Amino acid sequence: MSAQPKIVTSTPVTPNITHWQERVDLAAAFRWTARLNLHEAVANHFSLSVNRSGTQFLMNPNQVHFARIKASDLLLLDAEDAATLSYPGAPDPTAWGLHGAVHRHCPQARCVMHVHSIFATVLASLADSRLPAIDQNTAMFYDRVVIDEQFGGLAFEEEGERCTQLLGDPKVKVMIMGNHGVMVIGGSVADTFNRMYYFERAAETYIRALQTGRPLRVLSDEIAEKTAHEIETYPGQGIRHFTDLKAMLDEEGSNYAD
Repeated sequence: MSAQPKIVTSTPVTPNITHWQERVDLAAAFRWTARLNLHEAVANHFSLSVNRSGTQFLMNPNQVHFARIKASDLLLLDAEDAATLSYPGAPDPTAWGLHGAVHRHCPQARCVMHVHSIFATVLASLADSRLPAIDQNTAMFYDRVVIDEQFGGLAFEEEGERCTQLLGDPKVKVMIMGNHGVMVIGGSVADTFNRMYYFERAAETYIRALQTGRPLRVLSDEIAEKTAHEIETYPGQGIRHFTDLKAMLDEEGSNYAD
């Protein structure tokens, strides 16, 4: 008998569809990422682990615009299945290369969001891609970002494996992918989306500050770390942010949860 595919392709909504709430949350994240113009055509990818070890995960189908993705469209993949790209309805190979590697090796990365958002990508294109703490949003990421300075082309499997080696520090939740974009990880869709949103805002503040040509008012390491810790421990902010985003989609009659 031939091996059975471990990919769940687009499926009608039924009471028995697996991981339904996770699908709904991830679909909402796609819709808002498109609305905020943080995506890039059909080229970016989000994933969410659904088992204890983190190796089984949901991900967007190959080359579907974020503004159209529904909960029932999401693929269910197994990071340990080397034959994944040979199955019908296989994911984008660069998405598989990057997200599959992260979910194999980084169990702390329950949710992974990779985008080429404008200001994060501008930051990734600078010779010095560090994000100094010049305000509350930039301070949020103090000592919590890793910079990949070895861009090796599209994120097929070898490049994906290389990138995951930079995520060993559990404190690191953002990878500035030099010459490429940004990857954000977190413990849930709400946590990760909130971090992605604020990283883009922080990058925008920094880039616009540089454009003035005037000296920057950089926070001390002590205050930057204090601010980052206070934001990390602020009760429920990411969840409240994401809950309201879903409520707005619901009020508009969006079909993201179909």
